[in-house]
Amino acid sequence: MDWLPPSHAHTPDSGMGHFRVAVEVANRAGERFQPMEALVDTGATYTWIPRDVLGGLGAEPEEEWPFVLADGREVRYPVAWVQIRIGERAQPTIVVFGEPGSEPILGVFALEGFRLAADPVNRRLISVPGLLKAV
Repeated sequence: MDWLPPSHAHTPDSGMGHFRVAVEVANRAGERFQPMEALVDTGATYTWIPRDVLGGLGAEPEEEWPFVLADGREVRYPVAWVQIRIGERAQPTIVVFGEPGSEPILGVFALEGFRLAADPVNRRLISVPGLLKAV
């Protein structure tokens, strides 16, 4: 996969290069994938999926982790490992159980796991090599 084009969802131009991509999410066992559009957010560590969507897929919270919001507030949210599909590839990643009805966000932990990076100019995901550094 050299790149993934953005979804056809309308995204207001914020000047920040935000864009959405088509993803599919399933429970940890990958039994049934649900398609959705997710905002690519390189400022978010983890992927955020509304908890009502995750619950409908049978995903159960495994732990509760602390997070720092953009405004500096500290909060706690449940997290779990689920399967996510981007293009033709599916693999496990950590997701945060977001507020019901909120916008799904694709974070950098998932992007790095798929060896993808955001190309904000062309509003797409591009393949990147893994990095190894010798000590």
